[in-house]
Amino acid sequence: MPYIIFHLYIIIGMKISKLTLAGLLAYVIPLSMLGQQKPFTFSQLFDQQYPAISRSLPWIEEWADDRHYIEIVPNTRENEKPTLLSVNARTGKASPYVKPITSPVVTASLLHGAAKNIHNITNSPDSRWLAYTKNNDLYVLELSTGRESRLTTDGSDSIMNGYASWVYYEEIFGRSSDYKAFWWSPNSKYIAFMRFDDSRVPVFPIYVPEGRHGSLENHRYPKAGDENPEVMLGIFSLEDTATTWANFDPAADQYFGKPIWTPDNQLWTPWINRGQDSLIIYQINTLTGRKKMVYSEKQSTWVTLGEEDRIRFLSSGNEFLVKSDKDGWENLYLYDKNGIFINQVTSGNFWGTEILTVNEKTREIFIRARKDHSERYDIYKASLDGKEQIKISQGDYSHENVVVSPSGKFFITTYSNLKTPPTMAVINDKGKIIREIASSKGPDFDSYAKPKSALIRVRSADDEFDLPVIITYPIGFDSTKQYPVLINVYGGPNAGTVFDQWKAPIGSLQWLAQEGMVQVSMDNRSSGHFGKRGLNYIYQEMGKWEIEDFMTCGKWIRSQPWADTTRIAIMGGSFGGYMACMGLTYGADVFTHGIASFPVTNWELYDTHYTERYMGKPEENPEGYRMTSVMTYANRYKGLLRIIHGSADENVHMQNTMQLADALQDLNKHFELMIYPGQRHGITGDKRAHYQLENFRFIYQNLLNKPLPEDFQE
Repeated sequence: MPYIIFHLYIIIGMKISKLTLAGLLAYVIPLSMLGQQKPFTFSQLFDQQYPAISRSLPWIEEWADDRHYIEIVPNTRENEKPTLLSVNARTGKASPYVKPITSPVVTASLLHGAAKNIHNITNSPDSRWLAYTKNNDLYVLELSTGRESRLTTDGSDSIMNGYASWVYYEEIFGRSSDYKAFWWSPNSKYIAFMRFDDSRVPVFPIYVPEGRHGSLENHRYPKAGDENPEVMLGIFSLEDTATTWANFDPAADQYFGKPIWTPDNQLWTPWINRGQDSLIIYQINTLTGRKKMVYSEKQSTWVTLGEEDRIRFLSSGNEFLVKSDKDGWENLYLYDKNGIFINQVTSGNFWGTEILTVNEKTREIFIRARKDHSERYDIYKASLDGKEQIKISQGDYSHENVVVSPSGKFFITTYSNLKTPPTMAVINDKGKIIREIASSKGPDFDSYAKPKSALIRVRSADDEFDLPVIITYPIGFDSTKQYPVLINVYGGPNAGTVFDQWKAPIGSLQWLAQEGMVQVSMDNRSSGHFGKRGLNYIYQEMGKWEIEDFMTCGKWIRSQPWADTTRIAIMGGSFGGYMACMGLTYGADVFTHGIASFPVTNWELYDTHYTERYMGKPEENPEGYRMTSVMTYANRYKGLLRIIHGSADENVHMQNTMQLADALQDLNKHFELMIYPGQRHGITGDKRAHYQLENFRFIYQNLLNKPLPEDFQE
C-alpha cells in the first residue's frame, strides 16, 4: 500500500502553506464513525496482554549460501536452544540446518575460576587462543594447554591495557564495545591493543547515599577543556612474545579510532587532532612501529572519528572503500591499498550510508541509505567504477533489517511506512519481490482503533530547511476542537527521530492518543536529514539552531486551530532533556510545559571528545559556551518544567541539574525536581516504574487536565 507524504506549506511570518484537502479530511473522523473498532484496554497496553493485532516476524540473521537463508526458530521449552532452518529463498522450502562450529565453547573452568574479574573474552580467528583483560592487564590463554600468559604488567586504577578509558568507551568505541580495546589480527599472530593512562584526567566524585555515612565513587572524566588520557597503541606478537609500540607521542593532544586489520595482516589506525578537524589513517609497521599515512581528510568544522564502517577493505586486500561526508553527504570513495585515490563510487544526497555487500566479481556494491527521501531507507546498487548507480527497492517504504546474500542476488528486507505495518520479503537485485515471508499484521488488526500519523515539513525561520515533523492525532480527532500537545524530542547531532516507519500501537503512544493527546516528533537541521550542511550550522554554538528550529515547529503547531496553546509540552532525555530545558527558558514563549530527563545544562560540564568536536575548548569559544547554556536564559523561564536525574549518572552528571536548580531558585522560579538515588544515565530497574508513573501523573495533571486513572496506581 503506497503512502503519500503530505506536502505542507505553512504560514510563518510571510511564508505561505497549504495541506492537501484529502490529507486534512483523512484526520477529521469522529469517534462515532469508527464502526466496530474498539479502544485498547489498560492491561493490553501496559500489562503486555496484547491482542492479536500483530505477529512476530521471523528471526533471520544470515545466509547459508547464495540461495538459502538461515531462520532461527525459538523453542517453546525453557532452556532449550533454538532450531535452525535452511530456507530456500525462492520457494520457502525449509530443512534443518546445522551451523558449522568455528570456535570452542568457553567455560569459566578454562579460565581457572577467575571469570568474574575477566572482561571481553575473545577467540583468536584460528580458535587456538583466548584473549581477555583482567584487572586492567591483557592476557591470552592457549586452549590446547590451558596455559595463561600475562601480556602486560602495569595495569592499575589509572593504567588500563586493552580496557578503554571512559571517554573512549562512550564517544569513540561505543557502548557496544563494553570497554574492549584489543583486536586480533586475521592470522592470529598479533593482538593490537591500546594502553590508557588516566592519571592526568581529573577525578569527578559521585556521592553514593547508601549506608550511615555514604561514600564517593571517583570517576576519571575529562570535561571540556580538561586533560585527556594518554594513549599508546601496542602490537603484541605471540611468536616473539614482545610488544611493539606505534610511533606516536602519547602526551600529544590527539585521539585514536578503532584500529583496522587489513586482509593481509597490516595494521591501520585512524588518528585525529584534539580540534577534530584533521583525520589521518596511518599504516603501522608491526615490527618497528613506524607509521605511514594512507588517507587524510580535513574539514572546516569537524571530521567524525568513531565511525565503525569508515574503511571497508575489499577481500582481495588491494583496494578499500572510504565513507566520507566531505562533499556534504555520506558518499563512498575507492582507493588502492597504498592510499592512491581511484574514483568516487557514489554521488548524491546519501546519508546513513551502510555497505551491505561488495560483489568483487561483478564490481558492484550494494548499500542501504537515505537519499531520495531523508526519512526513508532504501537499497541501492552502484558500480565500483562510479559509472552506474540505481535504486533497487521499490515503493514508498523504509527498509530495515536488510540481510543480503553473499553475491547481492537476493535481499531479505523488512519494509513499512507510517500507514503500513512491517512486511518481510525476499527481493532480488532488481527490486522485484520474489516471495513475501511474513506480514506483521495480525488477525485482530482491524478490530482496534489506532491513531493516524502524518509526516509534514515546516519551513525553518531562516528559509533554509524544510524541517520534518510527524504528528500523531488522537483517536476520533476533530479539527474543530482543541487538544493538548506533547512533543518528544532528542535533537542531538546526526540523531534524527523522524522516519517514515510504522509505529506500533502499543504503550503510551496508543494510550495518550485514546486520551485525546496530539503527539509530535520533530527534527532540526543538524539531525542528518540535511547532510553535513545542516550539521555544520551548529559548529561553535551547539544548541542554538536546534532549539530555534524546534521553536519554529512549535510556532506552527500553536498556529493550528486544533492546538490548545496553553498546553504545548516538550520532553526528552539526555540531549533531549537539554532541549526541554532550553524550551522552557530560551523558548518559553512557545512551550508551556516540559519534562527534562538527565539533561545537559552547560556544555562545560560534558566530556571533551563529544563537546569539543562541535564547540571547541571553553577557553577558545567562551561566547559559544555562554550562549548555549541553559543557565544563561534562566531569567526567561516560565510555565512548568520537571527536571529528572539519577544521582549516580556517570555520563551526564547530576551537577548539570543542580546548577540549573540553583539558578532557578535564585530567581525565585517554580519548577519540579525528581532525583533517583543511585540511578545512572537513564532510570532503570525498580525505579523505572516510578519514573514512568510520575511522568504520566505530570501529563494528566498539567496537559490532559484530569485525574490519573486508578489503573496506573494499582
